Amino acid sequence: MLGVLAGFFVVWSIILVGWFVGRKKILGENARQVLSGLTFFVASPALLFETLSKAKLQEVFAAPLLVTAVAAFATAAIFFAITKFLLKRALPEALMSSMAASLANSANLGIPIAVYVLGDASYVAPLLIFQLAFFTPLFLMILDSSTSSHRTTPLGFVVMILRNPMIVGSGLGLLVAGTGLQVPPLVMEPIHLIGGAAIPAMLIAFGMSLNGSRPLQASAGRRVDTLLASLFKLVIQPAIAYVFAHFALGMEGHALFAVVVTSALPTAQNVFVAASRYKTGLTVAKDTVLLTTVVAVPAMIGVALLLA
Repeated sequence: MLGVLAGFFVVWSIILVGWFVGRKKILGENARQVLSGLTFFVASPALLFETLSKAKLQEVFAAPLLVTAVAAFATAAIFFAITKFLLKRALPEALMSSMAASLANSANLGIPIAVYVLGDASYVAPLLIFQLAFFTPLFLMILDSSTSSHRTTPLGFVVMILRNPMIVGSGLGLLVAGTGLQVPPLVMEPIHLIGGAAIPAMLIAFGMSLNGSRPLQASAGRRVDTLLASLFKLVIQPAIAYVFAHFALGMEGHALFAVVVTSALPTAQNVFVAASRYKTGLTVAKDTVLLTTVVAVPAMIGVALLLA
């Protein structure tokens, strides 16, 4: 338990450094975008490649992936029913709110949590692969079909997936692990060094993003939606993951702890990007991202205490 709390302390300390750096504008106005670009396009793919190239495929594509899928689908479906039929929201807005309630920040916070709290970045791989390769494209396809302003072909979604550097890095790493190829040390060493920049850069950028974040300030009549979406993301989704993993699959110990913690990650920031593109659910998307981001680490510490 002390090791878990120490891991959270490391994560939160770096986030606070990022918050301080952003507040004082030490790195300039565009520093957060630069750091985010560095982690997304360069450092994170390198880290995922190195980690997954050494992983056991039966552990990545086994129970954790199934738990991730069941918890995400169940959370999205229940929340969609509430927003569509009880709150009487329009179909696109209900879809976007469901996305906010179930899509986790698997990269910017998920990878650091996996490394420092769970002890291995591969613990977040099932969540990351499921979301990037299937869950997010599925939401976008449904949103495409329910709005008139955008249309993307199935081939376009496949290209979008394959152009994602996280997917490329993960896919190449899984290919190496599956085939047993030996990457020469001369090639792996620069990959290792570049990947080492991912976690501190992610957390510093994450801390910088918290400056000026004030969720629920301009609710536009959607405060209930935002609070419900945040509750589903930080409480209901990990609860579903726990029940399914423990009672249906018999998972226990550190493996159970890992799937519950990754399910309790905050709402992914690209939910707001999608809301902006489709011009629906903007308030709920923005406020849910902000609220779950601020509350996420204390919520995961609570999960750790409950499962200790």
